[in-house]
Amino acid sequence: MPATPPATEPAPASPDWGDREGDTSLSIRVPAADALVTTGFPAHVSVLHPFVPRASLGPPHRAALAALVAAHPPFTLRFTRFGHFPGVLHLAPEPHPVLQELTAALRRAWPQAVPYRGLFGPAGLPPHLTLATHAEPGTDRAVYGPLEETYGAVLPLHAEVRELSLTVYTAQGEWREESTLPLGAPQG
Repeated sequence: MPATPPATEPAPASPDWGDREGDTSLSIRVPAADALVTTGFPAHVSVLHPFVPRASLGPPHRAALAALVAAHPPFTLRFTRFGHFPGVLHLAPEPHPVLQELTAALRRAWPQAVPYRGLFGPAGLPPHLTLATHAEPGTDRAVYGPLEETYGAVLPLHAEVRELSLTVYTAQGEWREESTLPLGAPQG
């Protein structure tokens, strides 16, 4: 199936990430980590954020997306270590290659879906599960060190990944799950 045609996108709703009403995102929910997350969002690992505008996802494109996701088998993620981006504390999921392969397959089918709108280069950020944000760059260790000590006792975490979550950015400025896409589902 050819890539989704570009759609007219509304003006950014948030100057930080440029989330726009109707944006979609594909992610893996990790409920086992919800209690650790301080960002106000459910625990998740982004597979492709943003994906494509919701208006671009007509029935044929949704069917192609479901088939692409179903072509990948379920897998298990392990979270054994913390990582830092400037101002961000996260858990680094393993294995990275499984996530990178899934993201690469989505990018081949929808090349206009550039991770993080290209803010971090064409490949985006490494896969991660954000736990906390808002520390000033350079103060991460001082601010997040106590969280790492507290959270370290619950590691390692494991997540059985059987589906991806398709979320949409609403007019109210919130990400809402619209549907789930099973991995390894029968095609037909």
